[in-house]
Amino acid sequence: MPNALELRQVSAGYGETVVLEDINLTLAPGECVSIIGRNGVGKTTLLATVMGHTTLHAGTIMFNGQRLDGIARYRRALSGVGFVPQEREIFPSLTVRENLSVAARPGDWTEARVFALFPRLKERLGNMGNQLSGGEQQMLAIARALLTNPSVLLMDEPTEGLAPVLVETLTAAIVKLRTESALSIILVEQNSRVALNFSPRTVILDKGRIVYDGESGPLRADAERLAKLIGIVE
Repeated sequence: MPNALELRQVSAGYGETVVLEDINLTLAPGECVSIIGRNGVGKTTLLATVMGHTTLHAGTIMFNGQRLDGIARYRRALSGVGFVPQEREIFPSLTVRENLSVAARPGDWTEARVFALFPRLKERLGNMGNQLSGGEQQMLAIARALLTNPSVLLMDEPTEGLAPVLVETLTAAIVKLRTESALSIILVEQNSRVALNFSPRTVILDKGRIVYDGESGPLRADAERLAKLIGIVE
C-alpha cells in the first residue's frame, strides 16, 4: 500500500528564495504526525508546498502513490487533501451553514458528524463568519475541511491566538478526530505541549531542514533535549 503522503528530497520556497531544503517525509495511511519548531523555520511553508502555494525547486510530492506536484491547486484539494490554513480563511459574509455547504462533498463526513465534533457550530448555524469568536472560526475552518471528505488533513497552527480554555477544547476535539477517524493528519503546531500529546510521532524543523523525526515520548520526557532540537538553546 502506498504512503498517504510522501515528500522526496523536496526543496521549496517563494520565488527564488529557498525556505525548505532536502525534505524527506512520509505519512502512512491513517498515521498522524506533529511538526514543531520555532517561528520562521518552514513549518507553514511545508504545508503550503503540499498544497501548491510555493515554488518547488526540487523533489517530488506523492499522494496515495500518484504525483501531486505539478497538479493545479484546486485539483490537489479535489484529490483528497484537506487544508486548514493558519489564517482560517472562512467566508465572513456567509453563515456557518453556508461556509460548510460550499465545501461539502459526498462521503463519511457529514454536517451531523462535524456537529458531533463541534457542537458549538450547530448552535451558531445562522451566524455570519465574522460574528464568530476566534475559537469558533477555527472550529468552522476544521469542519469545512472535513466536509471535503479528505484522506489526508493538514492543519496549520489551529490553536494560535486562542485563550487557554479554548486551546483545551480544540485540542480535545482534534485528539478525538485522530482516534475516531481513519484520516492521515499532519498537525503543524507552535504549542509543543499540544503537538507532542497529539501524535506518537513528531518532526522538528530548524532552518528549513528536518532535524528530528521520531517518537514524541522521549521529547515529552526531556525538555532540555527538546529545547536544543528546536534551537532555543545553543
